[in-house]
Amino acid sequence: MKKTAFVFPGQASQFVGMGLDLYNIRPIAQKYYDHADRLFDFSIKEYSFYGPLAELTQTRVTQPAIFIHSLIVFEELKAKNILPDMVAGHSLGEYSALVAAGALDFEQGLELVKVRSEQMQSATETNSGTMAAIVGLDYDTIQTVLDESGFDGVCNIANYNSPNQIVISGDTHTVQSTMLTLKEAGAKRVIELSVGGAFHSSLMQNAGEKLKEALDAASFQKARYPVYSNVTGTATTDPAEIRERLYKQLTSPVLWADSIVNMISDGAGTFVEVGPGKVLTGLIKRISSDVNIQGVSSVEDLENLE
Repeated sequence: MKKTAFVFPGQASQFVGMGLDLYNIRPIAQKYYDHADRLFDFSIKEYSFYGPLAELTQTRVTQPAIFIHSLIVFEELKAKNILPDMVAGHSLGEYSALVAAGALDFEQGLELVKVRSEQMQSATETNSGTMAAIVGLDYDTIQTVLDESGFDGVCNIANYNSPNQIVISGDTHTVQSTMLTLKEAGAKRVIELSVGGAFHSSLMQNAGEKLKEALDAASFQKARYPVYSNVTGTATTDPAEIRERLYKQLTSPVLWADSIVNMISDGAGTFVEVGPGKVLTGLIKRISSDVNIQGVSSVEDLENLE
């Protein structure tokens, strides 16, 4: 029998209005958003529900906003007795996946996301950088170009999203120079992304120090479901491994395609994207045409579940 995998989105899935329909009628949404508004020095629900998009897109706002929305949707699925056999999350989404798997409770998860998002935003303000999506070149070819480019500065693979979409990250001038080289190497499309900084590169190292302190202080439990981590693409339920992988995740590539391939190999036949947007749904379709995929983001989505 095929298994069900829940996947949780990361940054860039946000949209103005996210969560408002849930907040209006679902007690768990009111509880989670109201708790967050007491924890942060700004109103996550105001930015989530009403924008402006420029504020919602700020790393320190986006990450907790997506995390909260995703966990509310998960709780609504759980209330319907719709549960996963395995979980994964893209970058920030790994924190949502861990709460869903019971490795962390919601409050601890939100505290960690608060530290992570604030430190990542601070790191982007200290070390400006950028990211670029590369379409039409495989992982090994891109890595060879990076190894042989000879450019000064930081530039590395940040996201292995699908066999046909890979993201690089680093110093702005180095990434932009590498974009030209990759185009010459045969990339079909090379697109600089509108992001706050060079995520999943060594430029995030400064953010790692305080995050490590917070991770070390957090109380992780054995996960109820296998959690496929970004850093390795493989599953674990072990608290010590989870903690270590979250720390490494900040400066390591997100091996999303590997995670999905491994989940399918381990029996996943249905994927449910839990949270705002449909970014992961699109990526999974590029990785495999043999699985069922649906996204759950709204009250309407929940009501239309079969």
